[in-house]
Amino acid sequence: MNAVRVGFLGLGTVGSGAVRALREGRERIAARVGAEVIAVRAAVRDLSKPRPVDLTGLELTTDPLAVAAAPDLDVIVEVIGGVGVAREGVTAALRAGKAVVTANKELLAKHGRELFALADEHGGEIAFEGAVAGGIPILRALGHGLAGNRIREVIGIINGTTNYILSSMTATGRPYAELLAEAQAAGYAEPDPTNDVAGHDAAYKLAILAMLSFDTWVDIDAVARDGITRVQPADIAVAGKLGYVVKLLGIARRRPLWSPLEVAATGDLPPAPSLARRGSAEEGIELGVHPTLVPKGHPLAAVNDVYNAIFVEGSSVGRLMFYGRGAGDGPTGSAVVGDLIEVARHRCNHCRAALPPLDADLPLVPTDEVSSRYYVRMRVLDRAGVLAKLAGILGEEQVSVAQMLQTESDADWAEIVWITHPTSGRSIERSLARMAELEVVVEVSNVLHCLESGE
Repeated sequence: MNAVRVGFLGLGTVGSGAVRALREGRERIAARVGAEVIAVRAAVRDLSKPRPVDLTGLELTTDPLAVAAAPDLDVIVEVIGGVGVAREGVTAALRAGKAVVTANKELLAKHGRELFALADEHGGEIAFEGAVAGGIPILRALGHGLAGNRIREVIGIINGTTNYILSSMTATGRPYAELLAEAQAAGYAEPDPTNDVAGHDAAYKLAILAMLSFDTWVDIDAVARDGITRVQPADIAVAGKLGYVVKLLGIARRRPLWSPLEVAATGDLPPAPSLARRGSAEEGIELGVHPTLVPKGHPLAAVNDVYNAIFVEGSSVGRLMFYGRGAGDGPTGSAVVGDLIEVARHRCNHCRAALPPLDADLPLVPTDEVSSRYYVRMRVLDRAGVLAKLAGILGEEQVSVAQMLQTESDADWAEIVWITHPTSGRSIERSLARMAELEVVVEVSNVLHCLESGE
């Protein structure tokens, strides 16, 4: 093959940057691939819109499906976003046996199973490094470099917008609404920020990380998700007093859990879950996106601003952390071009990369069965015996308190904060429901998850 011909669905910031990178690195890329990689055609919404790249030799059209199925193109780069036209275009490209490069986490989280099945059926390929954490090569690490490991858990700061807001709240003590407006003015947050601040974006990315870590498909609608809109300056402040910072984390764990001590003692992992027992409360995948208290000594606690980081624990490699800019035209464009070089090389060598066999039946552990530490901030009447009543409820629900702090009070009420030892979601919900019925409880102000210091 003398040349690999590429079509683009979308030519915005990322698409234009990829075209520029192909042209500027033409000789170097050709040496790595074994053939020239040429941007030939692009589908755009507006033909007259100025583009931040020289369009010489690049044919533009408004018909994405014509580009996707064009017989003279070898690779399609999808950078439209969303699941409408993007899904149609990727489907058409895969049916035509093409390789597809995409950074579309929503598309893969919602329709990955059908798209990868199409790739297998028609001899196509999907490369998607840019879908999670921008230019951080976490997906290639999970799919290739760590393939010999059994992954215990993946914990990540995987949304730059929310990390910017929470980092700014920590640094300044200002409220969420003010800092969201500031993030929008700086271009870090969209005019409609719901996808980021409500945790949807992080949930899409977490589903992809779990798919590669645990070799299983994930139902995105079943992923527990909670955004940052209810995090208040008071939570940030008291977390700091107790030795924590607040981050929006995506957490994925495979059950039954194993510890590094078990591996060290036996030289091997505990047996893998058996097919016969799958679906039990003891086995499955724990997945959730939540604002979480992170101990200040944890590596993730120091990740601020718009940066992302993913903390991975594997059976052989132990603990690793991947860090860098998680979004933007540069980091995402870098991942897209890297994927493009890889699939172009595959085309030249008449091979393709495929996902490992995925177990579609590995269940998600119900939220109320997931074990976690919890932070609770509440207001109570300042009377004798209040703490004894609360402690009685916690004891009956088998919830153990690790830390407690009284943060402020006036003549009538006091604010108390407590952090539990690991307990089930069901136990904490029952405890709080019973406490809310007490006359002495004024308000349960907030409930957040909390990492253990050793995680």
